[in-house]
Amino acid sequence: MNQHLESLQHLQNRAIDLLIEFGPRALSALLMLAIGFFVSRAVGRAFLRGIARLELDAPLRDLLARIVRISVMALFIMMALQNLGVELLPLIAGLGVAGAGIALALQGVLGNLVAGLTIILTRPFRVGEFIDIHSEEGRVEAITLFSTKLSHPDRSIVIIPNRKIVGEILHNYGTLRQLSVQVGVAYDTDIGKALRVIDESLAANALLKTDPAPVVRVISLGESSVTIAVRPWAAVTDAGVAASALTRDILERFRASGIQIPFPQREVRLLQAPGTRG
Repeated sequence: MNQHLESLQHLQNRAIDLLIEFGPRALSALLMLAIGFFVSRAVGRAFLRGIARLELDAPLRDLLARIVRISVMALFIMMALQNLGVELLPLIAGLGVAGAGIALALQGVLGNLVAGLTIILTRPFRVGEFIDIHSEEGRVEAITLFSTKLSHPDRSIVIIPNRKIVGEILHNYGTLRQLSVQVGVAYDTDIGKALRVIDESLAANALLKTDPAPVVRVISLGESSVTIAVRPWAAVTDAGVAASALTRDILERFRASGIQIPFPQREVRLLQAPGTRG
């Protein structure tokens, strides 16, 4: 019994000695980490204000600010470890070995990270532009280090890993889209009149852009109609609504102007064989 009491007393004394020896260091290290947290955030905000006048994309600004915050926080962490008496060189060497193993285990994540840095630095597209890649299209809402977020006109969201974007064929529409509306008119129609009616419809649609100018031209001669292509420009967010409104307005104006939109027709003739009676 006495032996157990002596062991407990020894452990208690040892704990008190360790607390006396390392307690102040641990408290100062925690205080240093807390200060570093707030200082890094303040420095990051000041850095963002400093580069606000530069014409940088939002993802690039955020990346630079994050690097500054991490660098400041890393400095305070090193100071805290030194205050605890930790040897930094062996620690850095150990982290390097561990980092190699982690890199092998997280190849996909690191691939997204490298691809994200490539997208942010090379800027093949920007936030607000409309892109099409991997049979997915949408407006770019956010570009992060690991993924890119697209929004569809139906208000759904698509998240694409960055490694699926870099190195692939990318169609960037920018902030404008060219609509493609086709209308057929009868062969006896005054084409000049039909083109004037279409111009009037284009001018009346407030969602369409005048610069670039819309393209209106005859593109084909079908079996029962002359096909006219109408290709105006509209903002990405207005493309669907603008195309629908334009098609309806052209139809109504054609009807009011007496311009016929024919439907496919076939002429069938029945030939009577010789020697038969009808």
